[in-house]
Amino acid sequence: MRTGQVADLAGVNIQTLRYYERRGLLPTPSRRASGYRVYGPDAVRTVRFVKRAQQLGFSLAEVESLLELAQGGPSSCEGARRLAVDKISDLDQRITHLHAMRDSLQHLVATCERPRRQRECPLLDTIQDADRGV
Repeated sequence: MRTGQVADLAGVNIQTLRYYERRGLLPTPSRRASGYRVYGPDAVRTVRFVKRAQQLGFSLAEVESLLELAQGGPSSCEGARRLAVDKISDLDQRITHLHAMRDSLQHLVATCERPRRQRECPLLDTIQDADRGV
């Protein structure tokens, strides 16, 4: 298959496909005499694997590890499990941080509903303090 065909079938643009090639996530395709790239039958599957792993929150470096594990058969399941457990821990930390940010913003919104003289704005105060080097 040619570059455009693989990109269309995998749901990515051509630049993404070439980037995956440069990163080593996708094997470098052979070329026709005309210079056009010719991808093997697994190219679409590989690109879809990369995109799905990214949707699950894996970085491209982690996707590279997952691709290596995917070629290793059933014994690679433990390695994939470790990566997933680490990703869950990372997501839990991000969720905790996002909840704290949400709580701060909810406090800000609640104080904005008070009469003007009773308002406080911890968000603006924090930003101003940071500007002063506090």
